[in-house]
Amino acid sequence: MAHIIVVGNEKGGSGKSTTSMHVATALVRMGHRVGGLDLDLRQRSFGRYIENRLAYLARVGLDLPTPDYRVLPEIAPEALAPGENPYDARLSAAVAALEPVSDFIIIDCPGSHTRLSQVAHSLADTLITPLNDSFIDFDLLARVDAETGKVIGPSIYSEMVWQARQLRAQAGLKPIDWIVVRNRLGAQQMHNKKKVGAALEDLSRRIGFRVAPGFSERVIFRELFPRGLTLLDLKDTGVDQLNMSNLAARQELRDLIMELKLPGVTAAF
Repeated sequence: MAHIIVVGNEKGGSGKSTTSMHVATALVRMGHRVGGLDLDLRQRSFGRYIENRLAYLARVGLDLPTPDYRVLPEIAPEALAPGENPYDARLSAAVAALEPVSDFIIIDCPGSHTRLSQVAHSLADTLITPLNDSFIDFDLLARVDAETGKVIGPSIYSEMVWQARQLRAQAGLKPIDWIVVRNRLGAQQMHNKKKVGAALEDLSRRIGFRVAPGFSERVIFRELFPRGLTLLDLKDTGVDQLNMSNLAARQELRDLIMELKLPGVTAAF
């Protein structure tokens, strides 16, 4: 069976689609078969990313490794079992179609709580939660005492992950490997950065996730989106000399891939 990677966070702008696209492309370039689904049926940033890529490659005549992206199929009402949720059926059908031809399936979730996102989390073998390095984003995971900075208890998103874990346990499935990825880390050891880091480490021990560094804030990500390209594609598109920022970003991606500890992925690109 395919290993399912869910990229989820109930807050927009945390880097979910950028993370999804770069992890998916990295795995494809390493020789793995990768399927992709976007559950944000309105914005579809991950889906648009891959559509932009296919259009660009066709326009310039390039053939670059690309995830096998699928849209959720429509399900006729008469095909649903009594009481079956149509969104559940659409997601199940999409995953069933991708599993025979995929080593990994990457599912990008919307930045809000939806039925599709909730179900996807229960399917996750690996859950990646990108988080901007601030207490605004941290509040999605846990409530913090304003005076002491101590974690008071889990918040809404953590509770949804806990529910997904309970569903998997009841079904006899292996536990979710949950990784919280710190995006937009500042280059300096700022006071707030240290406080967020300490709070994450405290919470990780309490509710069971691993913490990994993600991507710094870089203009290159916004520049690559219209062509559907990633950091790994630059040399194939004629960029012979990468600048220091691009090299640093590639290293961040390499570190993230290795930190995910995915099955069968023993060396980064």
